[in-house]
Amino acid sequence: MRLSEIVGARVRDSDGNGLGTVVDVRFALSGNEGPTLAALLVSPRSAGSFLGYERSSVDAPALIARYLRWRHRGAFLVRWADVRRVGDGWVDVRDGYRRFAPALP
Repeated sequence: MRLSEIVGARVRDSDGNGLGTVVDVRFALSGNEGPTLAALLVSPRSAGSFLGYERSSVDAPALIARYLRWRHRGAFLVRWADVRRVGDGWVDVRDGYRRFAPALP
Protein backbone atom coordinates (compact mmCIF):
# COMPACT_ATOMS: atom_id res chain seq x y z
CA MET A 1 0.00 0.00 0.00
CA ARG A 2 1.18 3.50 -0.85
CA LEU A 3 0.38 6.71 1.01
CA SER A 4 -0.96 8.16 -2.23
CA GLU A 5 -3.71 5.52 -2.04
CA ILE A 6 -4.76 6.76 1.42
CA VAL A 7 -4.30 10.56 1.31
CA GLY A 8 -7.32 11.99 -0.50
CA ALA A 9 -9.47 8.92 0.18
CA ARG A 10 -13.02 9.33 1.46
CA VAL A 11 -13.57 7.96 4.98
CA ARG A 12 -16.76 6.05 5.86
CA ASP A 13 -18.10 4.69 9.12
CA SER A 14 -19.42 1.15 9.55
CA ASP A 15 -22.86 2.23 8.21
CA GLY A 16 -21.34 3.70 5.05
CA ASN A 17 -21.85 7.33 6.12
CA GLY A 18 -19.20 9.75 4.89
CA LEU A 19 -16.95 11.21 7.59
CA GLY A 20 -14.60 13.29 5.44
CA THR A 21 -11.37 13.01 3.52
CA VAL A 22 -7.93 11.81 4.61
CA VAL A 23 -5.75 14.93 4.43
CA ASP A 24 -2.65 13.64 6.24
CA VAL A 25 -1.20 10.68 8.11
CA ARG A 26 0.71 10.26 11.36
CA PHE A 27 3.62 7.92 11.93
CA ALA A 28 5.01 6.60 15.19
CA LEU A 29 8.62 5.65 15.76
CA SER A 30 8.88 2.27 17.41
CA GLY A 31 12.39 1.24 18.37
CA ASN A 32 14.31 -0.67 15.72
CA GLU A 33 11.29 -1.25 13.49
CA GLY A 34 11.30 2.29 12.16
CA PRO A 35 8.22 4.40 11.48
CA THR A 36 4.80 2.74 11.44
CA LEU A 37 1.51 4.23 10.33
CA ALA A 38 -0.32 5.31 13.52
CA ALA A 39 -3.28 7.49 12.49
CA LEU A 40 -5.15 9.25 9.71
CA LEU A 41 -6.06 12.93 9.83
CA VAL A 42 -9.62 13.31 8.52
CA SER A 43 -11.19 16.63 7.50
CA PRO A 44 -14.98 16.69 7.09
CA ARG A 45 -15.06 19.87 5.00
CA SER A 46 -11.95 20.06 2.86
CA ALA A 47 -9.68 17.72 0.96
CA GLY A 48 -6.79 20.21 1.02
CA SER A 49 -3.79 20.07 3.31
CA PHE A 50 -3.49 21.71 6.72
CA LEU A 51 0.07 22.68 5.68
CA GLY A 52 1.18 21.87 9.23
CA TYR A 53 -1.19 24.37 10.86
CA GLU A 54 -2.99 21.64 12.82
CA ARG A 55 0.00 21.62 15.12
CA SER A 56 -0.87 23.63 18.21
CA SER A 57 2.36 25.66 18.21
CA VAL A 58 2.18 26.82 14.57
CA ASP A 59 0.37 30.15 14.40
CA ALA A 60 2.26 32.41 12.01
CA PRO A 61 1.37 33.98 9.74
CA ALA A 62 -1.78 34.35 11.84
CA LEU A 63 -4.17 35.01 8.94
CA ILE A 64 -3.22 31.78 7.18
CA ALA A 65 -3.35 29.79 10.43
CA ARG A 66 -6.83 31.10 11.23
CA TYR A 67 -8.11 30.44 7.72
CA LEU A 68 -6.80 26.84 7.56
CA ARG A 69 -8.09 26.00 11.04
CA TRP A 70 -11.50 27.38 10.06
CA ARG A 71 -11.46 25.50 6.76
CA HIS A 72 -10.67 22.21 8.52
CA ARG A 73 -12.92 22.76 11.57
CA GLY A 74 -14.15 19.46 12.89
CA ALA A 75 -11.04 17.60 11.69
CA PHE A 76 -9.99 14.60 13.76
CA LEU A 77 -7.48 11.77 13.99
CA VAL A 78 -8.49 8.13 13.57
CA ARG A 79 -6.06 5.51 14.85
CA TRP A 80 -4.79 3.12 12.20
CA ALA A 81 -5.98 0.29 14.48
CA ASP A 82 -9.55 1.59 13.93
CA VAL A 83 -9.31 1.24 10.14
CA ARG A 84 -11.26 -1.78 8.96
CA ARG A 85 -10.61 -1.70 5.21
CA VAL A 86 -8.90 0.40 2.57
CA GLY A 87 -10.17 0.36 -0.99
CA ASP A 88 -9.76 2.34 -4.16
CA GLY A 89 -10.43 5.89 -3.01
CA TRP A 90 -12.06 5.02 0.32
CA VAL A 91 -11.25 4.00 3.88
CA ASP A 92 -13.72 2.24 6.20
CA VAL A 93 -13.38 2.62 9.96
CA ARG A 94 -14.62 0.00 12.40
CA ASP A 95 -17.70 0.30 14.54
CA GLY A 96 -16.86 2.10 17.79
CA TYR A 97 -13.85 4.03 16.43
CA ARG A 98 -12.74 7.08 18.42
CA ARG A 99 -12.04 10.60 17.20
CA PHE A 100 -8.94 12.32 18.56
CA ALA A 101 -7.92 15.98 18.37
CA PRO A 102 -5.76 16.73 15.32
CA ALA A 103 -3.26 18.93 17.17
CA LEU A 104 0.06 17.45 18.02
CA PRO A 105 1.22 17.87 21.63
